[in-house]
Amino acid sequence: MVKNKEKAQARPKTKAVLQESEERSNRPLIKLAHAYGVATAYTGQDGAFNEISDPVLVAVLKALGVQAESEKQMLKALKEHEKEEATRLIKPTVLHVFGTVDKVKLHHPADQTPEVTVALEDGDLYQNGEPLALEAGYAPGDEPVEVDGKSMDTSYAVLPEDVPLGYHKLRVTVGKRTTQAFLICVPEKIDLIDPLKEGDLWGWMAQFYSVRSENSWGVGDFADLRTLLVDAKKKSGADFLLVNPVHAAEPVPPLTPSPYLPISRRYINFTYIRPEAIAEYGSLSAQDKAKVDQLHQEARKLNENPNRLDRDAMWDLKKPALWTIFQAGLSSSRREAFEAYCKKEGEDLRAYAVWCLAYDKWGAPSDDPECWEKTYSKDSPEVAELCEKYPRLLEFYMWMEWIATDQLAQAQQAARQAGMKIGIMSDMAVGVHPQGAEVWWNPGRFARGATVGAPPDMFNQQGQNWSQPPLNPVNLEENGYATYRNMVAGMFAKAGAVRIDHILGLFRLWWIPEGRPASEGTYVHYDSSIMLGILALEASRVNGTVVGEDLGVVPDYVADSLKSHGLMGCVIEWYQQYDGEFVPPSKWRTMALASVTTHDLPPTAGYLNYEHVKIREKLGLLTVPVEDFMASARYEHKQMMDMLVQEGYLDQGLLADEPAHEQEIIEALHRALMDSPSKLKCACLVDAVGERRAQNQPGTNNEYPNWRVPLADHDGHVAYVEGIFDSPRARSLAQVMNRVK
Repeated sequence: MVKNKEKAQARPKTKAVLQESEERSNRPLIKLAHAYGVATAYTGQDGAFNEISDPVLVAVLKALGVQAESEKQMLKALKEHEKEEATRLIKPTVLHVFGTVDKVKLHHPADQTPEVTVALEDGDLYQNGEPLALEAGYAPGDEPVEVDGKSMDTSYAVLPEDVPLGYHKLRVTVGKRTTQAFLICVPEKIDLIDPLKEGDLWGWMAQFYSVRSENSWGVGDFADLRTLLVDAKKKSGADFLLVNPVHAAEPVPPLTPSPYLPISRRYINFTYIRPEAIAEYGSLSAQDKAKVDQLHQEARKLNENPNRLDRDAMWDLKKPALWTIFQAGLSSSRREAFEAYCKKEGEDLRAYAVWCLAYDKWGAPSDDPECWEKTYSKDSPEVAELCEKYPRLLEFYMWMEWIATDQLAQAQQAARQAGMKIGIMSDMAVGVHPQGAEVWWNPGRFARGATVGAPPDMFNQQGQNWSQPPLNPVNLEENGYATYRNMVAGMFAKAGAVRIDHILGLFRLWWIPEGRPASEGTYVHYDSSIMLGILALEASRVNGTVVGEDLGVVPDYVADSLKSHGLMGCVIEWYQQYDGEFVPPSKWRTMALASVTTHDLPPTAGYLNYEHVKIREKLGLLTVPVEDFMASARYEHKQMMDMLVQEGYLDQGLLADEPAHEQEIIEALHRALMDSPSKLKCACLVDAVGERRAQNQPGTNNEYPNWRVPLADHDGHVAYVEGIFDSPRARSLAQVMNRVK
């Protein structure tokens, strides 16, 4: 999934939203859409007010499980929704902010009094099971109403300020009827970790699969990540490393190159395992060890290619090596540890492994209506038979996930032991592959018949379709946001910070009905308070940090909410423009992760050399004459150089021969970065070695080797992890980041 970012100084005030007519607002379809959080109009990036067409609203409601193809269906659905709201004892998920008194709305027969207790996540009862205090309804709309001849009243259960943090249950009893609701108690905001209270921290940013060692299997792995983290601290002084998403990939080739289109966000990519780092490797028989070592020798040849990563060739060699190690068996203590992991992960782990097994034996899901992914469900007898036929292979996939989880956790532990204040900053993708494990095993979690994308803007006039199914907000609420919180908790178990790609998705997502262009969609709203609260809760449990990728035009209420919840935003130096001029670093945001560039742009050396213009011309991506695009790029370049000179970061004389002073200009950009008030600063590893090639080219698929560019130096030679921080370029840039004069 690729997103283009608007280049603008953060947060111009959004324009006042126009209103739909009273006549339109009173239509059943519009009321029904509002009841389910579906936007019936929106204000575009250009300030234009857009009303959503009826067919789009009907299709999006259908994706939510609501039939509205005729007015009769609309009225019926609206009546059922209103009845549900009036008779539901309590909503499925309740949010409580620790340290405040909250009131929970209850609907009950007027002649009965509800009793509400709290069951804590550790199994105890809050206040020994003493019922919560009740208050009568007091707000407009709380008056008794008649439903099917029965008078329904409204009361409020009072949640005291000392209900502990965690995932609890509210038990509501009225007469002989008892209902349970999820109670999520969260901190008011994410506290800054101590080092950020005192100042700022800096780190590196890397697509770590591109960073190989001489002992890699052709692609950067968790052992390389561990080395990279330790060396980044000991040799350069960095306190974190922002890495690409490590979500799960396919179990057999071909492997999807993009880390932003995983088959599951719940689990991690076991193709990053380093076989020799597995405990059982050391106790292999001579024959098995020779087999693994021979496969490794073949894989090491892939490390020498500076032009393109070959994940498929890597996995064709590494997977048999892992199978050999797995077949050798576990010691009793290691077997106990593995079984404990499987028990802790429960059904989710088995579901993931079953999907991997089906993919392995029946092939990749396809558009064929007879494909197993479309004809079989998790409960199909054919699936049960497959598991019975291949029990060891099923266990193998669970074992690999255990090993991968352990190696990633070890990398984070090594980073902290080396002295890093944060360690790994993991990236969370927006969604998952539509034919992936999560969607197949539990389709009810996702809206079917719609994908996520973005409405038209100045960069993409037809809008964008990211081909990912959206999480169903109704299902999220009914299940206590378990899908989301398990994913967040899993990420924080192996990282010191989490970056959320497209943080706007926690507030609203652009849903595109199946078969329609990206421009014919609408926004569907999510309960951002609960999702941000879960982030705060999980971060507080590990003293972690959360960064929300909020580039582009962000509605004021979103920016305010992120700030009030203690989330960091993102600042990209090349995007900090306002009225055609670059904004001095002193005016950048404080609560932000600031960097010179991003993975959607070429490395700084390439950007200064107009690689972004050259590659777009070469691939036929320009919608304007190349002369015009180059003129715009040169103007942008000049404005940036002017800012650097005016603010004292760059000597004017160096601009007389920019190619000869490329490194000085790159370092000037980073000096400006380090002069900003932003709490987190980030330098890109590609800039430390002089790489020029972009890791990702927005707007392309196979035209460019997106996510397959190995790290190379300014001469085009492979940059191995062992020597990265010893190079003159890296040492010099690290001095800038450490504010060494």
